[in-house]
Amino acid sequence: MPETDAPAAEPLTLANSYLALPEACYARIEPTAVSNPQLLRLNRPLAEELGLDPDALVSEAGLAVLGGNRLPAGCEPLALAYAGHQFGNWVPQLGDGRAVLLGEVTDRNGVRRDIQLKGAGRTPFSRAGDGRASLGPVIREYLVSEGMFGLGVPTTRALAMVASGDPVLRQRVEPGGVLTRVAASHVRVGTFEYFFRRSDFDALRALADFVIERHYPEIAGSETPYRDLLEAVATRTADLVADWLLVGFIHGVMNTDNIALSGETLDYGPCAFMDDYHPATVYSSIDSGGRYAYDQQPKIAHWDLARFAETLLPLLADDPDDALPIAREALDVYEPRFSASYHAGLRDKLGLVEARESDPDLAMDLLKRMAEQGADFTLTFRRLSELGREPGEGDAALRELFAEPAEIDAWLARWRERLAAEDSADESRRAAMRSVNPAYIPRNHRVEEAITAAMDRGDLGPIDDLLTVLTDPFADHPGYEHLAAPPEPHEVVTQTFCGT
Repeated sequence: MPETDAPAAEPLTLANSYLALPEACYARIEPTAVSNPQLLRLNRPLAEELGLDPDALVSEAGLAVLGGNRLPAGCEPLALAYAGHQFGNWVPQLGDGRAVLLGEVTDRNGVRRDIQLKGAGRTPFSRAGDGRASLGPVIREYLVSEGMFGLGVPTTRALAMVASGDPVLRQRVEPGGVLTRVAASHVRVGTFEYFFRRSDFDALRALADFVIERHYPEIAGSETPYRDLLEAVATRTADLVADWLLVGFIHGVMNTDNIALSGETLDYGPCAFMDDYHPATVYSSIDSGGRYAYDQQPKIAHWDLARFAETLLPLLADDPDDALPIAREALDVYEPRFSASYHAGLRDKLGLVEARESDPDLAMDLLKRMAEQGADFTLTFRRLSELGREPGEGDAALRELFAEPAEIDAWLARWRERLAAEDSADESRRAAMRSVNPAYIPRNHRVEEAITAAMDRGDLGPIDDLLTVLTDPFADHPGYEHLAAPPEPHEVVTQTFCGT
């Protein structure tokens, strides 16, 4: 059992508003201590943003908290209950099977943020699992979630990663780890499904009120708060999925238990960033049918939101026949919102300021040529950012990304003709394009190299190198150009794994 004696300098002081919810929403459980916690990395900028003292967190007492060996002040830890549709199939009970919510802090902006330990041991929801995490997935989530934050995509964050000193058995024996995850909250679509399927409408209402108060306070005084909640969640989710597509991100496991109602990216299991662009790209080893392929993500998010809408029907009207059209009308905001957000993002990536009816066709034509020619998604847009209104030396660097370089020439002429219709100066346009077209992403092969170096050799240098560029992915980083390069044929990662 974790220690509770308070040291002179308390690294964390926590509250826990989840405890105001009905007891069916959670199970009280403490983290299981690990044998030899070793702090691998602490996210100092995030710690400061949360109003925490980084030096206290790296102290002996802080390490004990981050490893799950000690409860901080005010900590009443728990595991959250939820259910979900996994690959379209209903699973009536999931829950935090290897995560323990320590509590929450209020950050420097006055926003409540959850502090959760992943890999913290068995909980009542673990089923046959050991409740632990392999160090590899811990490193992966730390790198990719911080990479997403650097790209400006709403996401959970990683505060710390700790090597536990204990082995875990997966496909092989691997070193264990604990990730400290920070989230606006951990309430998911699957949380609502859990209570809806049990006809526990009192808990459902309490949960909806909790989400409104925590994430959407602007609708608290509405005459139709639950209808407005559905519309607000649909709007944020549409924007989030558009953000994913604009940086080439593939979530990999968009089950309803991984759709956060805060609008943050949640769960970095078999996720990946595309190298060569193709709309049907799949990396996840468990997605054999391509349900969660890159181009399916907008449709799947809509499907998941429909499941959320179902859970709100008892709150929308007493008569289901009256509730259904209310839900449909609120959910109808999703598709136009996604389309507007995605196409606006594409215009920005192309350096276009004034919206024109033909712009989506121009963007789709480029993507089609990229898919046919095996062009790298990230580098195509980045190198496009360097081009002028007239053909020049920079064209060669872009053309070489295409299997048949001449196949992009007609599109470039069309793009330049479109640029000529606007009055923006070349240099300001280039700067604007560079601010939305990253040079660096968490490339799959580089993430795997960093994991291998840390797990097999204890070498954390590749992790630090990646964090250097991912913290500011839109800047050029001299000396780190290799981290922007696509993989050589022998380096290509074709599958990513869940990590549980």
